[in-house]
Amino acid sequence: MLFMNDTDIGNDWGAVIDSVIKEKPKFIKRTHDYMFMSNLNILESILEPYKFTAEKLIEPDGSVTLGLEEIDLAVNGKDEEEAVRKMAEDILEYAEDYYSDFDNWYSAVNRKSHLPYVVKALMLNDVHKIGRLIVCHLGEI
Repeated sequence: MLFMNDTDIGNDWGAVIDSVIKEKPKFIKRTHDYMFMSNLNILESILEPYKFTAEKLIEPDGSVTLGLEEIDLAVNGKDEEEAVRKMAEDILEYAEDYYSDFDNWYSAVNRKSHLPYVVKALMLNDVHKIGRLIVCHLGEI
């Protein structure tokens, strides 16, 4: 049986949580609601393919502008290193805002697809780690 009914779990939530942490994710059904429970290692594996890609433009003054493809963010820095750092900071800030007002952001049709990137950024919670996931490619002016 793939889905566990919440009534079958009863008062043994501790055992279910232990099982999720030590064994495998669980699928739980409550009336008409369905839930997936997982530990963070499994979630990290699920989100592993998600990277951040940015179009890089070299400005006439030599500065670098990055436009993130997955989320509508753009930054400018004196060089690529500074632009990547700023982009990583903006990604984390956006993820925190998204999560803080989840109902609003997730219900917006053009923002729903941001969720895996938001979760990945929140899970990493580190500007340097996020920055290492930003892949830049030269854009066209």
